Amino acid sequence: MTLLNKQSFVCLDCEATGLDPKKERAVEIAAVRFTLEGEQASYETLVNPECPIPKESQDIHHISDAMVADAPKIEEVLEKVLAFIGQGPIVGHSVGYDIELLASSADRHNIPHHLHTLPVLDTLRLARLYGESPTNSLEALRKHFNIVAEGAHRAMSDVIVNIQVFRHLSTKFKTTEQILERLKSPIALPKMPLGKHKGRPFREIPLQYLQWAQHQNFDQDLIFSIRSELKKRKKGTGFMQSASPFAGL
Repeated sequence: MTLLNKQSFVCLDCEATGLDPKKERAVEIAAVRFTLEGEQASYETLVNPECPIPKESQDIHHISDAMVADAPKIEEVLEKVLAFIGQGPIVGHSVGYDIELLASSADRHNIPHHLHTLPVLDTLRLARLYGESPTNSLEALRKHFNIVAEGAHRAMSDVIVNIQVFRHLSTKFKTTEQILERLKSPIALPKMPLGKHKGRPFREIPLQYLQWAQHQNFDQDLIFSIRSELKKRKKGTGFMQSASPFAGL
């Protein structure tokens, strides 16, 4: 068992050309090795994606084509990034995206890695478990915990905020293993977090939508919550029973 106050973590965040981590390219990488007491080391770099950055992505992270024109290519920095991450544990907000982005980049350039085997502490899932913030975006959690803003939505500023959020969300645990064990199991969500029924309790969402949603590529917590509601309705314990002629309206 590793006591949390004795553990070293790596908080990771990447900015990219788009939302699909297997197809998109990194434009910025930031990582900080830290303990609950303070920062130990940091690494950050812009990355030349060797393709234009779509405007909708620039509008989010404010990284332009001109800013990355002279930056190193991903294959020039990836081994250093992987060495910095080491054995983790990796901390990040919806950090599966960042891990997949780096893993796909490594695979593309035949760079060996073991990213998919490292322990991961996702602060989005920890926030769902915590359950006291109105929404679980990193910005909402920053405000909820009264954390000072770090400026623009850039990789390192997000990492700095994320570390402080993690410190708040991990207070109910004593060891790293306790967090990892709890995160093995799905977390029930109180409301739909996305889509046209965003913000609605699952019991109020039409049956046909839930039946469609259970087959989508959502994360394990959302799929678990959708299927749990469908099971309730099948048993006749939900707000709208599956036998109701009005359930799909």
